[in-house]
Amino acid sequence: MKNLKRICAILLAAGLALGSVSSMSGCASVSNGKRIVRISHAQSETHPEHLGLLKFKEYIEERLGDKYEIQIYPNELLGGAQKAIELTQTGAIDFVVAGTANLENFADVYEVFSMPYLFTSEEAYHEVMNDTDYMEAVYESTNEAGFRVLTWYNAGTRSFYAKKPIHTPDDLKGLKMRVQQSPASVNMANAFGAAASPMSFGEVYTAIQQGVIDGAENNELALTNNKHGEVAKYYSYNMHQMVPDMLIGNLKFLEGLSDEEYAIFRDAALLSTEEEMIYWDEQVEEAKKIASEQMGVEFIDVDVQTFRDKVAGVQQDMLDENEHIQELYDHIQQVNEKYTQEEGE
Repeated sequence: MKNLKRICAILLAAGLALGSVSSMSGCASVSNGKRIVRISHAQSETHPEHLGLLKFKEYIEERLGDKYEIQIYPNELLGGAQKAIELTQTGAIDFVVAGTANLENFADVYEVFSMPYLFTSEEAYHEVMNDTDYMEAVYESTNEAGFRVLTWYNAGTRSFYAKKPIHTPDDLKGLKMRVQQSPASVNMANAFGAAASPMSFGEVYTAIQQGVIDGAENNELALTNNKHGEVAKYYSYNMHQMVPDMLIGNLKFLEGLSDEEYAIFRDAALLSTEEEMIYWDEQVEEAKKIASEQMGVEFIDVDVQTFRDKVAGVQQDMLDENEHIQELYDHIQQVNEKYTQEEGE
């Protein structure tokens, strides 16, 4: 069954690439009369995001199973994030999970999440993202592009990992480091003294292995779920970004749902976030243990302030160049300040 689904995914991807979506519906359909809802993401079947999406599928099919069947395609089976977003725009697929860096080309406000050291704590980060009323206006900013965010997923805190240890920003000088395909992330890496190398996440393992790049930046799960710990043995906790992933839906599909159906899809999305966050905390601890004990990865604590100081100019440049991020930036700073005051009490 798993092999059949993989074959269908390959055929579906080929059909999507050729634009012949309708010809693939027979392979994807399981029973007549049901609308197949396809979701694409880049992670493995054991990743918290996939497990969250299983909750999304379960919730919808329990309530609307006579009308909809949810099919989840992990591991970039339907293409990398940027390609999958384009397919979601056109309606060739219905949902995709992608990082905010991939959304910057469609709505300028999303650039704020690429700002280094935007959040001062995980608590502040989670409060901002869980404020669904406030975030709704942000999510609707891509309506003109043909899609809308339904919810967010915790993608942890991003730090650098490489073939050589990184203790200070000076250790990054001259290193070719993979960053997300975002101008702000490129500027951040360059400000640290590294040579920024934006590329698709799926290319990172081979690029480090072959020496095309010296390392990358991501959360701890990349070491184990994506096996980057096999080729990069030093993970440094400089904690430069907290960048959420987003569940993005085709706008025409969402607006075609009845009010009752839309409420079910929205509730399913919020439940999937709750599920993902539970698994996230568990898997980060497990990943650190596996990476350290089985893969020989060394985790390095650093003076975060020295890294923060290096990219202070990047923050200000972003605010000067993109007026659309100022309001959300100010809102985040208010939440940051609340937690900073609590820590000082």
